[in-house]
Amino acid sequence: MTSAQVDREYGGEGPGGPTEGGPAEGGPAEEGYERGLGSRQVQMIAIGGAIGVGLFMGAGANIAKAGPSIILMYALAGVVIFFIMRALGELLLYRPVSGSFAEYAREFLGPFFGFATGWTYWLMWVVTGMAELTAAAIYIHFWFPQIPQWVSALVFLVVLFGVNLISVKIFGEVEFWFSMIKVTAIIGMIVIGLGVLTLGFSDAGDTAHVSNLWAHDGIFPNGIGSSLMTLQGVMFAYLAVELVGVTAGESENPEKTLPKAINTLPWRIIVFYVGALTVILAVVKWTEFSAGTSPFVQAFEKMGIPLAAGIVNFVVLTAALSSCNSGMYSTGRMLRDLAANSEAPRLFGKLNSRKTPAFGITVSVALMGIGVVLNYIVPEKAFGYVTSVATAAGIWTWMMILVSHIRYRRAVVAGRLPASSFPAPGGALFSWVAVAFLALVTCLIAYDKDARVCLYVGAVWAVALAVGWQYLKNRTPRITDSDGTPEYASATE
Repeated sequence: MTSAQVDREYGGEGPGGPTEGGPAEGGPAEEGYERGLGSRQVQMIAIGGAIGVGLFMGAGANIAKAGPSIILMYALAGVVIFFIMRALGELLLYRPVSGSFAEYAREFLGPFFGFATGWTYWLMWVVTGMAELTAAAIYIHFWFPQIPQWVSALVFLVVLFGVNLISVKIFGEVEFWFSMIKVTAIIGMIVIGLGVLTLGFSDAGDTAHVSNLWAHDGIFPNGIGSSLMTLQGVMFAYLAVELVGVTAGESENPEKTLPKAINTLPWRIIVFYVGALTVILAVVKWTEFSAGTSPFVQAFEKMGIPLAAGIVNFVVLTAALSSCNSGMYSTGRMLRDLAANSEAPRLFGKLNSRKTPAFGITVSVALMGIGVVLNYIVPEKAFGYVTSVATAAGIWTWMMILVSHIRYRRAVVAGRLPASSFPAPGGALFSWVAVAFLALVTCLIAYDKDARVCLYVGAVWAVALAVGWQYLKNRTPRITDSDGTPEYASATE
């Protein structure tokens, strides 16, 4: 079943629905979504996707392991992320669709890879939502230590669920302001940090100096090997940058907004990751930071600036809620894309009266509730468990983007497909470089006994995907589309 057929069956026609003479089948105009995301919102979603709990929360543990070299790790990973995003950008301008990753894998690698990518990206966001809820609950402890983690996590889950059910415009507006808070706060923190370094005010003024970046056992205090082992956590920090691809079907003008959002990624990485970490590690020596607490909150506590730590804690709380909000958004869209290709129950393909995939969001949120249970059972380990699983799922998604891009470029060179209006620099070469880097990160995950649990989960997930795919193949075709593609009976029928 194609996206257009899902729209016709479930009432997806209307504003932005299928029309005669519109884009080729499968284009965003046929997906039935409301084009409710303007340029302003898409830009801030892209910016917000680069600032998440992986930076605000996960950086503490990474600093403790790698020292000042963590700055180089974020920069190295950022270069690779830019290669991935330019590869995705070329594919998006070739054919902008809401289920982009799965659709491209389906087109260039085969139906199974589309099926596996769609479900794996869905899993990534469900698990990431658990991580964000955990982080948000930890941040609430800063002000209200008497409130159990699981209670805070449950409240946030319910509130964000309501936001995502209303409309994509409400989602976009909430995400815009979440991102605005994060961007403004990080720039403010950098300015304050630079003020401490140059003017020497605050309790940290006497010890703040750029020499803190190398004076305490060097840039690699625990060795290059320890620094490389942080790449798993560093890559988790970059999860969600690809979310801009999911917005393609609901963007007002994807041909203009998507390239602009992707091309601003390098300066976002330079400012928000490299810049922010450089400043706080110059203000406060790296040995002062520890896992389980935001390094930004710790830095301002060390400075002794009144109310600053509380303000920063509020900012990192909004970062966690922003990412969880994005996760709910993307899970519903990915499930709908799977339903459109008869790879998920047909109910996931249904849009409510506000043009949102309500059933898919509801099921995803219910599974995110497992994070609430983890916060009740193992509150001290919940964040580490879910981030490692999310990173593994994210690496698969990025791999599929890169390999699809390599196949697409091969088809363009052979003259089988038209060239994109937004070609990636370096062509397929940089995609191969990024594939090699992701393979290295996977090997490092396998070597790390704490992160290795995600590979065990991945093995179980692979078996589940294989069984699900075999079930789909064994179904009997009941209708044939006009183009000769068999439409299968739904798994719910």
